[in-house]
Amino acid sequence: MNALVSLRDRLEAAGYEVTMHILAPGTTFGAHCACDSRIDAVFSGQLRVVVGGDTRLLGPGDWIEIPAGVVMSAEVVGDEPVFGLDATRE
Repeated sequence: MNALVSLRDRLEAAGYEVTMHILAPGTTFGAHCACDSRIDAVFSGQLRVVVGGDTRLLGPGDWIEIPAGVVMSAEVVGDEPVFGLDATRE
């Protein structure tokens, strides 16, 4: 938990608005445009993210930067919930 709090604090100090979340197995986010630049980080579970046509499987300790205006989608992979955070900045 300390790593999560440390990352949240560092992102907030850099001007990001941080939201922590738990995503249930089977959760999907269809293709949409990321209006703001953002960082998605995963602390447990697995999240498949497609950003601008490139696919990445994020697991514990992984994160991805998503530029503003890029089309993205995501889905929880497997039977474990995803615990992570989103950090956005205009």
